[in-house]
Amino acid sequence: MTERRLSRRDLFRLGLVAGPASLAVACGWDGGPTLRPTLRAASLLNDWVGEKVLLRPGHLAPTYPRRARTPEGAFPAYSISRPLPTLEDPDEWTLEVGGLVKTPMSLTLEMIQALPRLTYTVKHHCVEGWTAIATWTGAPLSAVLAMVEPTAAARYLRFDSFDRGYSNGWDMASAHHPQTILAYAWNDRPLTPAHGAPLRLYSPLKLGYKLTKFLTGITFTAERPGGYWEDQGYPWLGGV
Repeated sequence: MTERRLSRRDLFRLGLVAGPASLAVACGWDGGPTLRPTLRAASLLNDWVGEKVLLRPGHLAPTYPRRARTPEGAFPAYSISRPLPTLEDPDEWTLEVGGLVKTPMSLTLEMIQALPRLTYTVKHHCVEGWTAIATWTGAPLSAVLAMVEPTAAARYLRFDSFDRGYSNGWDMASAHHPQTILAYAWNDRPLTPAHGAPLRLYSPLKLGYKLTKFLTGITFTAERPGGYWEDQGYPWLGGV
């Protein structure tokens, strides 16, 4: 059976349905008892589009020349905590990787920086509607997956942070995507707290709320984890 490709008209129609769900939850409104089921269905459609169309291994976000970068002062900084969370002793920080894996690991920043490196200049998309272009450098998340060897039961990943308990979940396909990285540099310099220091998750194919900053742990699970915004109704895959 030949798989049908979605045309631009198909994607436009999907956008007319799925778009209102993202806008509604972004504004903190769930539609009430009348529209809630419809918005929930649209949210599920968002996830389907993200999984089947946007997050295919062969689908890559476009890259840009460095001269196209957004002025740094115009790239918003965001966190749940106020002021921005920082580490008391950055030298003591480690990324704990565990759960359903054969080889749990505690990785220092230096260990992550020693892994293969990927740098790209891409457009960042926020669920609130703004975009900005920046350069990100980090280790492919797939390199960490290869080191810890998830078990056959592992289907999802939960990313935890020191930003007042902020977390979210990803599927394995998104984690393996070639543009998914653990980023430690922004615009050719080490990350600052404004952008999630010392380490953050990054993918140009995900909305900003899926790109956990201030990382502390990655846990492989059999059941789909929730997340700070996902538990409030935001689409779980959060694809662009």
